[in-house]
Amino acid sequence: MGIADVDMKLEVVIIPVADVDRAKEFYGRLGWRLDKTPPGIVQFTPHGSPCSVQFGADLISAAPGSAKEYLVVSDLEAARNALVAAGVEVSEIYHIGPEGPVSGMDPERRSYFSRATFDDPDGNTWLLQEITTRLPGRVEAAETSFASVSDLASALRRAAAAHGEHEKRTGKADENWPDWYAQYMVSEQKGEKLPT
Repeated sequence: MGIADVDMKLEVVIIPVADVDRAKEFYGRLGWRLDKTPPGIVQFTPHGSPCSVQFGADLISAAPGSAKEYLVVSDLEAARNALVAAGVEVSEIYHIGPEGPVSGMDPERRSYFSRATFDDPDGNTWLLQEITTRLPGRVEAAETSFASVSDLASALRRAAAAHGEHEKRTGKADENWPDWYAQYMVSEQKGEKLPT
C-alpha cells in the first residue's frame, strides 16, 4: 500500500483567538454545533461540514486574527443573508473577474467565482465561496454525497431547472425524470459533463 492509498481526512483546523469566551459566543451565534471536548479546548463544527474548528487558551502560538479559512456554500446569497440575520457583519458579494474582484454575483453563476467574507471578533477571516459544481477530480469517483438538507435541496432545484430546459428541447414530458435528476446531480458534483 502506497501513501496515496491511505485515507487522510481533514478533521480539525485550529484558529488563534485572544478571548475564548467571546469566540465561543460568536461561533455559537453562527449556529455551528458545539462539540464535546477535553478541558481547555472549544470545538465547533459548521453545519454540513466534516471538519471542525478548535480554539483555546494554549492551543496555538499564532497571533489572534491571523487565520484565513474558506467555507463552501451552495447558495451564497442565502448564506450571506442568514449570517447577517444572525448579527454578523459580512462583506458585499463579489466575484472574480479578469482584472480582479468585481461587485456582485458572477453573472454566469460559475462555481468558485462568487465570494463574500466575514471576520470573527479577533479578525480571523472566513471566506464564503459558492460551489455547486466541483472541478474534475475534486470528488472521489465512488462518492456522491450531500452534507446537509440545504445542499441537497439546492442541488434538486438546479436539477429541476436544468430538467425543465431538457423537456423544452425534447418537446415532451420526461417520465424518467428521477434518473435524469440523479445523473445531473452526480455529474454536477463530480465536475463531469452534465446531461442535456
